[in-house]
Amino acid sequence: MSAPRVYQVVLPALCVAAAVALTGCEPGTSSPEGQGGGRTVSGFGASPLENADGTKPGLAPLTSEADRAAGRKIIEQVATKGRGPRTGYARDEFGYAWKDSTDGIPLARNGCDTRNDLLARDGKDVKLRSGSDCVVVSMTLKDPYTGSTIAWRKEQATKVQIDHVMPLSYDWQMGAARWSDARRQQIANDPLNLIPVDGPANNAKRDSGPASWLPPYKPVRCSYAVRFAQVSLKYGLPVTAPDKTAMLEQCGG
Repeated sequence: MSAPRVYQVVLPALCVAAAVALTGCEPGTSSPEGQGGGRTVSGFGASPLENADGTKPGLAPLTSEADRAAGRKIIEQVATKGRGPRTGYARDEFGYAWKDSTDGIPLARNGCDTRNDLLARDGKDVKLRSGSDCVVVSMTLKDPYTGSTIAWRKEQATKVQIDHVMPLSYDWQMGAARWSDARRQQIANDPLNLIPVDGPANNAKRDSGPASWLPPYKPVRCSYAVRFAQVSLKYGLPVTAPDKTAMLEQCGG
């Protein structure tokens, strides 16, 4: 077990339930950014252009034309091919969920499973279970997919889900079916490919590529496309031609 981790969190706009209940910030609720009446946690986290290994929190929108142009250059490098059959796919082909002992990726073998690593990475006001160095029991998430702020507790586990940006079934169809077990376990647990997000939004995505599904919160779509491309390039997986076209369009291409 690694030494206890300490989270230093800046909370300039976070409501604290113990102090005062604010509209849109009560536990169990979420409020879209820009709507009146509630306060939101400021900032979505790191730009994908500054987070090539996925160890920094969140997924910030790319707003400047220079950043969007840089995003297009990354997407342009992605290869394309048709989507193969789903035959033989099963989640277990990528190892058991949230395996800590996957070598060759950041955050591995730190004594905490992948899910808790990601909740701790992206959450604000993170609280751990008493006596544990790992298990997150509550946090507040600035969700990049919906633009909402979500107050989450462990009893509401499915309210926040860990999304595989490049879905595992998609990976399988684009070439991972021929990989070794170790390589599949890497992409399943790599923080570059994982983002805690709104559960219903993740359920709606399923195994879609960018041509079929994009985050409802439009300002983050270019960043999402760049992150999809970063995973594709790291693992040498192509995307479909319609998906690449959709990715470039999100960044103005």
